[in-house]
Amino acid sequence: MKKFYAVAVLILLTFGSIGLSTARDSRNNRPEAVAGVFDYYLLTLSWSPTFCLTHEGDIQCSGKGYGFVLHGLWPQYADGGWPQSCPPRVRLSAAERAKGLTLFATPKLLEHEWAKHGTCSGLGAMGYLEAADTAVGAVSIPQQLQPLSDSYYFQAGEIAQMFRQSNPGIPENGIAVMCNGPTLSEVRVCLDKDLKFSACGKGVKNQCRAGNIRVPPSR
Repeated sequence: MKKFYAVAVLILLTFGSIGLSTARDSRNNRPEAVAGVFDYYLLTLSWSPTFCLTHEGDIQCSGKGYGFVLHGLWPQYADGGWPQSCPPRVRLSAAERAKGLTLFATPKLLEHEWAKHGTCSGLGAMGYLEAADTAVGAVSIPQQLQPLSDSYYFQAGEIAQMFRQSNPGIPENGIAVMCNGPTLSEVRVCLDKDLKFSACGKGVKNQCRAGNIRVPPSR
């Protein structure tokens, strides 16, 4: 009887362990990323002067006077997370690279964004770049946040409100302001797959400290 009991306990522990492992895997692991399988886009605009504070040698920072620049157009899942580096991974053609360099500040950024995010759009390289072009053109930069000659200080909520005033279609939960410490780094705007303003999915929210944040001047 003791032997039977020991075997039964072992079986229960084994299947219980498998069940927990399966549940854990289902929570933490997504299927392999598939091009075109996502819910919405996150248009990410980087405040170039903040990037240049720590990347002085980058060609983006050579006195070009940028304000907001395109960081990327990222396919996203509504319940959080995103696909990345979707097969097939193909290199940009000369024509695609030329188009991309009218949108992205550097060749390195263009190549990175295409490989990591653009491949998951399901649009092909030129289609993705045209979508990025349309997305950037759909967002009006507030006058208060055009390239600046001096540092300004705003709260994250004020920056989001400036964007909503300049772009009335952005919903209350359709924009997120990001900071690098006490300094503005990015503004992210959510767009549906038709590149219209939409609500953001899970996990997209302001990531700045309370109170005023610095908006450094153009370089």
